[in-house]
Formats: sequence, C-alpha cells, structure tokens
Amino acid sequence: MDRVSERRHAGIGRVLIAVYAVLAIAATGRSFVQIVQRFDEAPLAYSLSAAAAVVYIVATVALAMQRSRVARAVALAAVCFELVGVLVVGTLSIVAPSLFGHDSVWSYFGMGYVFIPAVLPFLGLWWLHASRERVAA
Repeated sequence: MDRVSERRHAGIGRVLIAVYAVLAIAATGRSFVQIVQRFDEAPLAYSLSAAAAVVYIVATVALAMQRSRVARAVALAAVCFELVGVLVVGTLSIVAPSLFGHDSVWSYFGMGYVFIPAVLPFLGLWWLHASRERVAA
C-alpha cells in the first residue's frame, strides 16, 4: 500500500474510532439516565441501551488498539455483537414496539437515527478487514 493510501486508511480509521467514542459516551449517558429515572417505562429497551453502551466502549478501545491480535479479535467480536444486536433489536422493535420507550432509537420517534446503528457495524467490519495486513504478529 502506498503512503497516500495508508494515510487515507489511517484517517478513515481515526474517524471511525471517533464515531464509536462519541456513541460510547452518548449511549453511556443516555442509558444511565434511562435506568435511573425511567427504567419502569421500558425495562428491556433501557437494559439493551446499557448493553449497547458497553459494546460501544469495548469496540472503541479495541479498534483504537487493533494493531495487536488480541485487540483486533476483541474489536471483531464487539462489532459482530453490535451488528447482531442491531438486527435483533430492530426486528424486536417492529414485532413488539410496546417494549420500547417513546424516545428510544428503535421507537417510531427515533427511527430517523436508525441508520447510525445499522451502518456503523458494517463500516467497522470493512475497516477491520481492510486493515488486517497491518496487524503485528
């Protein structure tokens, strides 16, 4: 890979990690407020929100450290877990919308934001695949 492509790839990786970091902070704050103040309104949705926050935190750290094989494996697992979670929660929200609070990402009011959790894991998987030759032995 030439230097320009390598810099471009590293730049894309930094942006991806920054997006995961922002989502980790936002999801952690949001789930904390939801669980502390309104857990009884939608316990499943708010528990899943807390699980998403943990996944975003793990993915952020692992993606930032992905040059080691262990961190890369953790990043891959976290991003795959995120993708499965998005598919399961998205399907569940269509089948049983009453399980989700009125202001969750998966509710009618939050559907405009659904592209973020639906697209991000695919970008993460693409980046991990594209950067696999840089991993230290």
